[in-house]
Amino acid sequence: MFRVVAILALLAASASAQSKSDSDAELKGAVAKHQSGDYTGAIEGYQRFLKGHPEAAAVRSNLGAALAHEGRLEEAVREYNLALEADPNNFPVRLNLGLAYYKSGRVAEAIGEFTKTHAADPSNLQATLLLANAYLYAGQNKLVIELLDPIAGAKADDGISYVLGTALIRDHQFPRGQAWLDGILRKTESAEARLLMGTARMLANDLAGAKTDLERAVELNPNLAEAHTYLGQTLLRGGDTTAAAAEFRRSLAIDPYGFDACLQLAQLLRQDHDYAESRTYIERALKVRFADFGARYQMATVDIAEGKLDSARTGLESLVKEAPQFTEAHVSLATVYYRLKRKEDGDREREMVKNLQAAEQVKHAEQAKQAGVKALERNP
Repeated sequence: MFRVVAILALLAASASAQSKSDSDAELKGAVAKHQSGDYTGAIEGYQRFLKGHPEAAAVRSNLGAALAHEGRLEEAVREYNLALEADPNNFPVRLNLGLAYYKSGRVAEAIGEFTKTHAADPSNLQATLLLANAYLYAGQNKLVIELLDPIAGAKADDGISYVLGTALIRDHQFPRGQAWLDGILRKTESAEARLLMGTARMLANDLAGAKTDLERAVELNPNLAEAHTYLGQTLLRGGDTTAAAAEFRRSLAIDPYGFDACLQLAQLLRQDHDYAESRTYIERALKVRFADFGARYQMATVDIAEGKLDSARTGLESLVKEAPQFTEAHVSLATVYYRLKRKEDGDREREMVKNLQAAEQVKHAEQAKQAGVKALERNP
């Protein structure tokens, strides 16, 4: 993905014949090392060159690529941003910046960069798929569908089929998702296809079938993080918390910022009273989806367990303001208020819980009534 940028024009920028010769040699050596796979040497060479030529945007882009390859993502982000300050319309660099954000778990920022690249050239399939993948990672399934649906028929390949099929299944559009899955399965058995089938079966509560498919997905590709995550979810639904936690850890060893694996492992750790490690995984989850209600609620529950009541209160007050129907958050906030000796506030939250629960009972009763009416209509 990361490519060495053509930078021959920069070689004319030296102030003197001697310094030009030295700069030429430094830069050529760095590029040669980059192309040969000596990324450490390339990084050192680019950095030495940039001390004398800080304006060289193309060299900064190369340095960013080498740093990203070595996993030094925060440094890569800095270099890409500096390169874009000099050349804001360099969209290949912007795409690389998005990837560096994505790999470091900064998905919202990655989406921002991919969106700009896609808007500049909607026909760029790579930018489109990267944006779709980022949406999928962030749980924005409807945006994935909106983005890929218009092009899926004309440009269908396994990449589009997999991402679109996954989004459709997660959006509970099972027939459409299955159609894209079938397209992959007709070609060959793949881990991705087994993952999609297992996901659909898990969501339909066919736990035995889901376990079979997901175990096969892991067998076909042990490095498919999502297969471990969904296998963990299936095992968790079946009550095997120990095996589920092991699968979540396997997933996170491959993808440290997998949102669902982070959040569900954090919950299991909290239940085992391992609050420090639980907090670590919730923080990772919030880095990916900073506004997610479930992740914020889990952080508040850890705060409560550790006696950090003011922190829990602040988080829960913000949460119920944004999600007033979130009954569990109101319950926890009432608990916090009582522990803080704020009885009036606790009573108010407890009354809110009663009202929400009553409204939920009315809703369920109405749904049951409608289901009964439909049954009579089908069987008069």
